[in-house]
Amino acid sequence: MVGEKKWVPYVLLLPWFIGFILFKLYPFISAFLLSLYEKRGRVSTFVGLKNFELIFDSSSYLGSEFMNALKVTFIYVFVTVPLILIVSLLVAYILALKMKGIGFFRTAFYMPTVLGANVAIIILWRYIFEYNGLINAGLKLIGLQPISFLGTAAGAMTSIVLLRVWQFGSTMLIFLNALKNVPETLYEAATIDGAGKIRQFFSVTVPMITPIILFNAVMRLVETFQVFNGPMLITNGGPENSTNVLNKLIYDIAFKGGDLNIGSAMSWILFVIIMVFTVMIFRSSKYWVHYQD
Repeated sequence: MVGEKKWVPYVLLLPWFIGFILFKLYPFISAFLLSLYEKRGRVSTFVGLKNFELIFDSSSYLGSEFMNALKVTFIYVFVTVPLILIVSLLVAYILALKMKGIGFFRTAFYMPTVLGANVAIIILWRYIFEYNGLINAGLKLIGLQPISFLGTAAGAMTSIVLLRVWQFGSTMLIFLNALKNVPETLYEAATIDGAGKIRQFFSVTVPMITPIILFNAVMRLVETFQVFNGPMLITNGGPENSTNVLNKLIYDIAFKGGDLNIGSAMSWILFVIIMVFTVMIFRSSKYWVHYQD
């Protein structure tokens, strides 16, 4: 087209590129460079991969703290991600049915995602689970003994897992949209063959939405590996470091302890871990994800 301004799209994309370079790429590269140095006083010395060796030295205090944080993070991720996928898929399946007042339920289930894990919600969440909180008040009313949810490792982990699972709204909406795109003819054919609702769910619905399951699994995996607010504000990593996830340990070392070099090395290890699991999921997808022609 004569007079077409081909440069306009590039100008419109420029703010995004500037933001990406300043707030993503630059900190990403700087963290890697910091991980290769050791700072003593005001002098930084190049030490290569020494910081990574210190982190993986399980005989040292730093190494034992890192290995514990890694174990806690894995437990959190591999419990939370499947729970989010299962709960959001089941709720989406129910909401996809033709029911009265379905709009209200969709809004109600999505509301926790809008509220998110902000400080006010987390403080409310802590009030619900603490010893003198809402749940124990209810238990006392019916004559039961209160439970120290945040005083035990299992209870504290459960509270931060539930906080994340509670925000399943965005995952549910993606599943809901995928369920609506499953052809009705497949269900009609399955019904003629005598398949019940449960058989149809596992033999028709799940295979047809496996690309969306893959997408949600990867997104939630990356997201949960970066958890910080819940363990920081609800349990503060306790009791006895049972909820001290990797991001909180990085925060403690880099900003409370002032060791940005070790903190940067840990953040790069976390990045590599996320990349490895993401690649593994994508590599495995050829065995269980079915794309329509």
